[in-house]
Amino acid sequence: MLGVILESVITCPECGHSKTENMPKNSCQFFYECKSCQKIIKPLPGDCCVFCSYGTVKCPPIQKGKGCCE
Repeated sequence: MLGVILESVITCPECGHSKTENMPKNSCQFFYECKSCQKIIKPLPGDCCVFCSYGTVKCPPIQKGKGCCE
């Protein structure tokens, strides 16, 4: 497998604002505050983090095939 991608464009489900963010290397991020509307977003049911729900790239643990935050 190629290297893990650490950047993802996250899009707020409330206002549609998108921003490129760096993801944690070895963990999931459960909360994210939109830089535009300040809404705190959480993952959709069944997803481990906000990047898996609203990002263009899944979080590093999922990319590595390890499952959520293992």
